[in-house]
Amino acid sequence: MYTILVVDDSPMIVDVFVTMLERGGYRPITAFSGGECLEVLNATPPDLVLLDIMMEPMDGWETLERIKTSPALRHIPVLMLTAKPLTPEEANEYGPYIEDYILKPTTHHQLYEAIEHVLARRHSIATNIERAREAGVDQKLVDEYERLAKSVDINRRLLKILETTYSIKDTRAGMGEDITRAIKSMAASIKIQEERLNQVRTQFEGLFEAR
Repeated sequence: MYTILVVDDSPMIVDVFVTMLERGGYRPITAFSGGECLEVLNATPPDLVLLDIMMEPMDGWETLERIKTSPALRHIPVLMLTAKPLTPEEANEYGPYIEDYILKPTTHHQLYEAIEHVLARRHSIATNIERAREAGVDQKLVDEYERLAKSVDINRRLLKILETTYSIKDTRAGMGEDITRAIKSMAASIKIQEERLNQVRTQFEGLFEAR
């Protein structure tokens, strides 16, 4: 049974997600602030964190940075859980730190799908890394694969959120062109990463077959 930490400064929202997680067969634990989140992580590291953004005095982004700059905590996957629409700037700045971005309100199905996707991705990457090491793949190439495999998948999901969010917004507010440019730039960056990831995977397969 996977342990999931729910972090939100609204007890009512925490209760909702605790109930959803229990129904899904997970073991939820809770924190009601960024500071409490860090205390819980140090005492009882979970398998995954659901972290709200709009909290005070330490918001979710600052809490995320504290987690990901801690050698003891940075391996713990974090899903941002919020009613706040994602911006291109946030996707660019925090994309390397997060595993997914879930908009509230969410359904049971959407929540479980996001959690299982993260856990399955981590397992798949770990399995491929183990095979690569056994095959004698250079460590730098293994590290590059790990970074790209996670980054490409996460950025695809963030890009889809951005495209959905801003396709239905009124672009007459004067920020339409900037957002469109940022989204196109992100898509181009993902394409470059995908091409390199495919090259690395091809190298892996060649070494696997040679064994």
